[in-house]
Amino acid sequence: MMILKNFVVFEGVDGSGTTTQLALLRNRFSSSVSALPPLYATWEPTDGPVGQLLRSALKGDIPFQRETLATLFAADRNEHVYAPKGIWDRSSRGELVISVRYVLSSLVYQGIDCGEELPRRLNERFPLPELLFFFDIASERAISRIEGRQVKDIYEYLEFQIQVRERYRSLLPWYIEKGVQVEIVDASQEPQAVAEDIWRALKNLSILRGA
Repeated sequence: MMILKNFVVFEGVDGSGTTTQLALLRNRFSSSVSALPPLYATWEPTDGPVGQLLRSALKGDIPFQRETLATLFAADRNEHVYAPKGIWDRSSRGELVISVRYVLSSLVYQGIDCGEELPRRLNERFPLPELLFFFDIASERAISRIEGRQVKDIYEYLEFQIQVRERYRSLLPWYIEKGVQVEIVDASQEPQAVAEDIWRALKNLSILRGA
């Protein structure tokens, strides 16, 4: 697996605040008076055809087999990375690409759901991010943040999310060994404090040095 420069990933249990932080970062870039590179904010599942199918499945509308879900996540990711104007294209031409969820989500969620081998094999050809943020928070607190959601997905229950946090933490050393810069963020803080922690780490990337 190669490391893709200018590519950053936010990972964490459901309710850890990754989507909120991506929105705050987009606001920072859009309102900045200093020269910043273009920011491409994205997420998985994507808004593409496969991603929309996955979103329906995650809501429980389509009862796919677990192995089918793992395969669909990889298919959606393949389009996300390699399609024109995708992650590879944009990061290679000097855009800062930040994705909420990526390969590690599959290794965690589908690794719990259908075993380690299939997700590992399906995702071994995808590049690694230059920088990975793990939003660390107790699963109980994260779940309490999403209790008010009208529609929850099939993974948003406490027992599963406890396993998710444990598996994330067990896989981070592998990423570090591969040369990925891993930042563990205390996601229990107020959103603005988390945002500042993220920005301090992001500024060390060569694409943002001096920003």
